[in-house]
Amino acid sequence: MCRRRKTGEQLREKGSQPVCYHSVAVLKIYGYSMEPGLESGDTVVAIKSTRFQRGDIAAFYYNNKILVKRVTVLPGERVEIDENGVVSVNGTPLEEPYVKELSLGECDIRMLYEVPEESWFVIGDNRQESADSRAVAVGCVSAEQIVGKVVWKV
Repeated sequence: MCRRRKTGEQLREKGSQPVCYHSVAVLKIYGYSMEPGLESGDTVVAIKSTRFQRGDIAAFYYNNKILVKRVTVLPGERVEIDENGVVSVNGTPLEEPYVKELSLGECDIRMLYEVPEESWFVIGDNRQESADSRAVAVGCVSAEQIVGKVVWKV
């Protein structure tokens, strides 16, 4: 939502512009971790937000890069991934129609894993090609790392 700092009359007098409190990022996808939904070369738009629901796509900073992954587990929830790659949240298997192929992938976290508050467990849709929260090196994404929620594919 954009808001004006002063009334319309004051804006015209001083030549000010409306101030927008939301950040928008235009990002180019590199790599194959989000196939088939997002492919290398696609462009997406993300808005600054930490209001994620399961299934949303998050853009976040990791190792001086911006990664784009699917929010799979929310703060305070428990996740378990079996040897076939089936993700269960709080004991209930997820239906994930966006996943290219189920796979355990590069998973070295200890199961049953509880996601910390103000953090999100994210996984790429192409499970074989994705470096994500299943790896200790990446871990859960904290609010400070968030660039935004992907809302459009251009």
